[in-house]
Amino acid sequence: MAQVGLAATPSHDRASGGNGHDAVFRFLRFSHIFASVVREYLELQLLHEVSDEDLSLSQFHLLKLITLDGEHQMGQVAEFLGISPPAATKNIDKMERLGLVSRTPSTDDRRATLLAASRQGRRLVSRYEALKEARLAPVLDGFSPKELKQLTGLMERFSLRLINSQEPLDQICLRCSAYYDDHCPVPHLNDGCPYKRVRDNGGDVISEREG
Repeated sequence: MAQVGLAATPSHDRASGGNGHDAVFRFLRFSHIFASVVREYLELQLLHEVSDEDLSLSQFHLLKLITLDGEHQMGQVAEFLGISPPAATKNIDKMERLGLVSRTPSTDDRRATLLAASRQGRRLVSRYEALKEARLAPVLDGFSPKELKQLTGLMERFSLRLINSQEPLDQICLRCSAYYDDHCPVPHLNDGCPYKRVRDNGGDVISEREG
């Protein structure tokens, strides 16, 4: 029995048929391919290469955030990962066993426990970022500065329009995978960056420390 529908139609038939779906089909196809390539080759594969430990991407993103911004209260971790407090504690227990983070009592609030990246955790993030930059270099060499600027602009424009079509964020989104930018345009669409709100609220406990 012949299949019907967009997915069953060869791309060259859609292109020549002028049915209006080809551009959307190709966009969806390559957006999924792009997302898969980034996740598989620029995230998971590189993470496995720099660490022998079974560390999830969410845990690594949390480690990056802590490494970049200093200490955080344990109570903020659940918001970072978008999970329940018990699940957050389980994640931190694992990261502490791996020697990537350390926990210390807060001097300002006895009820609070501070979480900081250890020296080993910071080295892991540094190795990951250096390897990612090395892997991307030959790929980016195939594009001119103008092409990269145009591509980045289009990706930003599409991302902002797509995010704008959603409900306001009420937790840490990690959409940027911890490539945090003070000038990020996304917060303007959702009443401010959810990560920045948590970071600012805990500003009295955020500091650089050598773990």
